Amino acid sequence: MANELAATNSFSEEISYHDDDDQFKALDLCLSALACYPYPFLPIPENSVATSFSTTNNGNAAAGATFLMPEEPGTGRDSKRLKRSFSVSESLGSSDTNGCSSSYYGSASVEMSSRSLVRSSSVTSLPRLHFRDHIWTYTQRYLAAEAVEEAVSSFEAENGISGEDHQGNKDGMRLVQLLIACAEAVACRDKSHASALLSELRAHAVVFGSSFQRVASCFVQGLADRMTLLVQPLGSNGFRSPATMLGLMEGVESDKKAEGLSLVYELCPQIQFGHFVANSSILEAFEGESSVHVVDLGMTLGLPGGHQWRQLIHSLANRATGPPKGRLKVTAIGLHAQKLQAIGGELEVYAHSMNVNMVFSGINKCLENIRPEDFDIVEDEVLVVNSIFQLHCVVKESRGALNSVLRIIHKLQPKTLVLVEQDSNHNGPFFLGRFMEALHYYSAIFDSLDAMLPKYDTRRAKMEQFYFAEQIKNIVSCEGPERVERHERVDQWRRRMSRAGFLPVPIKMISQAKQWMARVKLCDGHTIVEEKGCLILGWKSKPIVAASCWKC
Repeated sequence: MANELAATNSFSEEISYHDDDDQFKALDLCLSALACYPYPFLPIPENSVATSFSTTNNGNAAAGATFLMPEEPGTGRDSKRLKRSFSVSESLGSSDTNGCSSSYYGSASVEMSSRSLVRSSSVTSLPRLHFRDHIWTYTQRYLAAEAVEEAVSSFEAENGISGEDHQGNKDGMRLVQLLIACAEAVACRDKSHASALLSELRAHAVVFGSSFQRVASCFVQGLADRMTLLVQPLGSNGFRSPATMLGLMEGVESDKKAEGLSLVYELCPQIQFGHFVANSSILEAFEGESSVHVVDLGMTLGLPGGHQWRQLIHSLANRATGPPKGRLKVTAIGLHAQKLQAIGGELEVYAHSMNVNMVFSGINKCLENIRPEDFDIVEDEVLVVNSIFQLHCVVKESRGALNSVLRIIHKLQPKTLVLVEQDSNHNGPFFLGRFMEALHYYSAIFDSLDAMLPKYDTRRAKMEQFYFAEQIKNIVSCEGPERVERHERVDQWRRRMSRAGFLPVPIKMISQAKQWMARVKLCDGHTIVEEKGCLILGWKSKPIVAASCWKC
């Protein structure tokens, strides 16, 4: 499955999109991921300003597309001219170590149409990227994926590779192509073509199939929901969005989602990793202090038992310095006041049994509505803010909501803000780019589930369908305020936090993280690395979750 995704992901766009400037700075069709493909891949020019790729169709001549990039981004608007032109030459490559020549990708060159695709006549202005250009880009990637598949078949035939061994990869490649074609049809509002592709996808993307078939089934559901919105828009005849119907909006309870969340916490490392980093940072804040106040943004996803704080209380009670003399104060933010108070009461009883002085309080508000006066801040206490998979839900198109929340948190002057988020760009401006990013990200997660649990384990199916599928469907089918799963990469969070006035605090606990991995017995394939002061949990080198710390 990773092979198919590497082949298709190699043609996805990498768009630099800045909050302060809604214009695009660069567009690059990157082929570097093809290096993961176990067969000959397209040559990649290094350190050049133009990246080109070629596609073949049934052995015909290749056509290449070249995107000319500014050599020095940021040197002035005059240099930020974005052009697209067609390549008219293709060079022959030498044979690789397996004896397979790059001529599989076409040795001939074809003169393309002289139509110019330059969208601006002005040298000093950056042209807008039209929707048809976006579709054209993904069409080229789709054709290139077909060329790769043909090259694979030729390579297998010449080297005597068993068709049975590679049948799963071929089926996966076909499923990827169908998914991309369906996403393009939905993006173009081609309802008849999209419906036909959805019918074919439902026959192949089965819930209890291979790991990629299982993740594909979730994306098929999301595409079907998006198609429903095209047929019957929001607000017509009382129609509700998929997010509302599936219980993804704030305040809507779902027993199935709660069950899936509990299983993910118990069996998967993502949430436990966030709790480990946050609690370790809070324990550091306790050093030399008599009172620590922790503000929990969202009460750790709504887990019913207050698991994170039970672990922290246990760690405080077992410190080498003996029984703790300080006070732990926890303030939880959420819309379910009775539920929060019930959890808080249980935590206070547990803390008392462990000889820990703890006080719990709740703020019955959503994050967008909090104010500095909502927090009972005492002068002699150290403040720590805890955000586990919460702040991405506040990211909106207007960007005002998140900026407002961060400004309020900054006014509280916390000693540490622990930020744990999914490390992937599921908030891009274009649907197709977001679709491809999500497909790559969740394929890695489903691949890890495949390594941890058997195919027919009901717990695995519940996690996939009740938890991860809900996120996928929200990313794929929803827009505007309905889309709350707006994950972004750690670099984007660095920019956001810096603009809000926060300073990074390097996390120096990689050795402790390795010990934690051994203690919770993560299966082979999971990795933890330290990168630019952040700790990143990954699966087979694919980043999954990033944890960072900040101060005022």
